[in-house]
Amino acid sequence: MPYAMTGSATVTLRPATTADLRAIAELLKASSLPTVGVAESLSGFIVAEQGDDIVGVVGVESCGEQYGLLRSAAVADKWRGHGVGRRLVERAIADAEAKGFDALYLLTMTAERYFPSFGFAIVDRDVVPPEIKGTEQFSSTCPASATVMALRLDARRTGAT
Repeated sequence: MPYAMTGSATVTLRPATTADLRAIAELLKASSLPTVGVAESLSGFIVAEQGDDIVGVVGVESCGEQYGLLRSAAVADKWRGHGVGRRLVERAIADAEAKGFDALYLLTMTAERYFPSFGFAIVDRDVVPPEIKGTEQFSSTCPASATVMALRLDARRTGAT
């Protein structure tokens, strides 16, 4: 769905395709994020597109039927501060809710202050379900010092806190 950004530029969010892999990888590398597993989880990725350019990306890696791993959230430098990242993460959360996931998890080295605005909270690595612990992101790609955060989607559906 297109939406207007600052000025006259329009950005469209859409599911990623295999034709987007190269641009996604370049954007992730420019943002110092890993590209491992992107192709395998591409069905859960969303891109932000302006014209012919991919200006943002986010992915949700399915981890069984209950959980998702929010990963690879990146926005091109010149598009930061224009709401692209927020729209991508909101869409990823909505998609995870639509799939009936109970929770989304993420690992970050730099954005632990950003994700609470979406309802994510820091959690201890010991409480992370095995389905998430078994991902390559959790087990080897991200360092053990990465902050682990969770968003309980089941609680959002029922209105529980």
